[in-house]
Amino acid sequence: MAKRPVFKIGTNIPFFREINTEFQFFPGFSMAQQKKSMESLHQAYNRLFPEDKILEVSTRSEAELGTQLSAFNLLFRHQALPAPVPVENVFQSGKVFEHGGPYTDLLNKTPREAKKDSRLRESGNLTAFCFMGENFPLEPKTFFYDWIYINALNQNPELAEQLVKYQAFTDIAFNPARSVNCQARSCAIFVSLKLSGRLEQALHSRKNFLALVYGRPEPETSAEAQPSAEGKQLSFEDM
Repeated sequence: MAKRPVFKIGTNIPFFREINTEFQFFPGFSMAQQKKSMESLHQAYNRLFPEDKILEVSTRSEAELGTQLSAFNLLFRHQALPAPVPVENVFQSGKVFEHGGPYTDLLNKTPREAKKDSRLRESGNLTAFCFMGENFPLEPKTFFYDWIYINALNQNPELAEQLVKYQAFTDIAFNPARSVNCQARSCAIFVSLKLSGRLEQALHSRKNFLALVYGRPEPETSAEAQPSAEGKQLSFEDM
């Protein structure tokens, strides 16, 4: 048996409920084994919340929507980018370390190449995030990822329209003991904000997002992040 979080929509800060759910885990890295684990997790959750419609959000999902919403597939648009880029690339390319970064060339890699780039493990401790010269602090821990992912989802209304039909979300590969950011959590936040009528207000600015989603003012950035290769100082309000 194992425990993994299921992210259920909520009505107030932090706009999700993390339901640690015990289920039968099927070891192994094959897609078949992971899908068995996913199905077991969903069944265990639905015994607790039988009325909730649940979606696996990852490339392992059996639902096309869940696959499309993987950070490897969900596209982020910005006027400074020549073309839409997967959320995973934006996230990895935004990392700033003690001895390097942000590595903006990762925007041009495949998502898998970007995630596995050796520089992300060899540049010291993470100190900040940066996108197009705009700095993001390390706290709240999921701020940069949630901001990118939820903006990208808002840019894809066809996917968003389908997503709001679900009440709970999983990512079977996510283990909170090893990772912090989770696309399933971001989906729960998006749906909660959308259903409560606060999504537009939250995405109006980073300050609004921090106040509404995390209940705190924007903190000071602890490190000076390097500007992008283009040197453009564009904010997300320019999207």
